[in-house]
Amino acid sequence: MDAKKVDLKGRDLLSLHDFSPDEVTAIIELAGELKEKQNFKIPHACLQGKALGLIFQKSSTRTRVSFEVAMYQLGGYPMFLNTNDLQLGRGESIADTARVLSRYLDGIMIRTYSHAEVEELARYATIPVINGLTDLLHPCQILADLQTIKERKGTFAGLKLAYVGDGNNICHSLLFGCAKVGMDISVACPEGYMPDGEIIRLAREDTLLTGSKMEVLTDPVEAVSGADVVVTDVWASMGQEAEQNRRAGVFPPYQVNEKLVAHAAQDYIFLHCLPAHRGEEVSAEVIDGPHSAVWDEAENRLHAQKAVLALLL
Repeated sequence: MDAKKVDLKGRDLLSLHDFSPDEVTAIIELAGELKEKQNFKIPHACLQGKALGLIFQKSSTRTRVSFEVAMYQLGGYPMFLNTNDLQLGRGESIADTARVLSRYLDGIMIRTYSHAEVEELARYATIPVINGLTDLLHPCQILADLQTIKERKGTFAGLKLAYVGDGNNICHSLLFGCAKVGMDISVACPEGYMPDGEIIRLAREDTLLTGSKMEVLTDPVEAVSGADVVVTDVWASMGQEAEQNRRAGVFPPYQVNEKLVAHAAQDYIFLHCLPAHRGEEVSAEVIDGPHSAVWDEAENRLHAQKAVLALLL
């Protein structure tokens, strides 16, 4: 798929479900091309004169730094906008904020809690809106994950990804992402912490486009068996700190450790969106071991987001 043949200009990126398999593939392939250009110091300032607003209600390391650097390296201007510094923090409506920012900027990236608020921002904005994370979805992270898998494995065909842990925004976006690229996915979550039912329904629709297989289980060993990629995330996401103690009593059987990954393929790779809590959702032996690709994965946030910005803006 030639990224130049896919026209995404002006589109929003709220969910990978909204993109076709060809469009997702084009983003991943362009991310690889832009990474190669950076590595070989080839100029790729395709967004000169463009400005991107970065709205943060949730704090961030990777999202903020990667988007700011991505926009800078593409020749554009990134503008950090803390919600406490915007009139949003004093009661201005999302719709009015979207209308005003659309007159100043060429795109908006927002990282916040409510997915409905991001949808509302996109509805009233006349410029592309990019979901940098909500409690429901994290599409930018999964594009970086898919880029990392493609780099390490060379293909998505015939691969199985296992996600073990909380049925959260990472899990949801992995369900969509794997379906779009034709990769099988097995998810293992404790009862009461399963992925959202509507997300599962939509992801099953997506699997029909590529023929990938999808399982939602409670048994982590069954999910990880034969997996080429093993993924996990923290047991309590940002905003769920009050549930930490209760979750700590539920999730230990879902820790990704050497005993669990012994059931994966011998050449499996391990991914984690970070930050990681060693000794909780993952053991140090796994995340710091020879199968870990988390640092390539973290770097690829930069390149995957460059591709998104280049195509949308």
